[in-house]
Amino acid sequence: MTEDQPRYSSAGLATPANLITMARIVASPVLFIIILNAEDHGGTSWPAFILGAIFGVSDAVDGRLARATGSVTKAGAFLDPLADKVVVLGCMLSLWSIGRFYWLPVLLIVLRELWISAYRFWLARKLVVVPATELAKWKTFAQGTTLMIAVMPTFENIDWLLTLLLWIAVTMTLITGWQYVRSGYRASVSGSSLT
Repeated sequence: MTEDQPRYSSAGLATPANLITMARIVASPVLFIIILNAEDHGGTSWPAFILGAIFGVSDAVDGRLARATGSVTKAGAFLDPLADKVVVLGCMLSLWSIGRFYWLPVLLIVLRELWISAYRFWLARKLVVVPATELAKWKTFAQGTTLMIAVMPTFENIDWLLTLLLWIAVTMTLITGWQYVRSGYRASVSGSSLT
């Protein structure tokens, strides 16, 4: 194991951090329904904004809690990015379906996330791990910020800002996807492993 690879504890699935992450996944359809039901207002509503904020806080809390309690598990390392993708892609598709988002940026983000998820699974089968980069963390922040602005009633009619933020998120998403593929290829060639 190299120094920049995570060290996993032997704790099982039911750690406090993992339970928070799983709760975010289970509750995510509620957010999608709220967005879809607010179609007359472009998907904006305070309940959607508040629930999205709760999801954002829980995403920060579960990682810190896992590190603080020494319960960083392989299950958590899988579930946390899965929860991020479920929430982000579900919200984006919901907002696209009611006409709040254009189809092209949503399609680019969805394809990138699905491709990287499949690539990550392929790397895991080869026992290769690629740590998240700082830009990847900012990418997640950019996506989350775009979604929060998109569902906030205050910004219902400020389409130019939403379009700008969405394309910034797309750009960061594509760049980090390319970086991940490049890093994954180099790691697989050099034989970096989880063990």
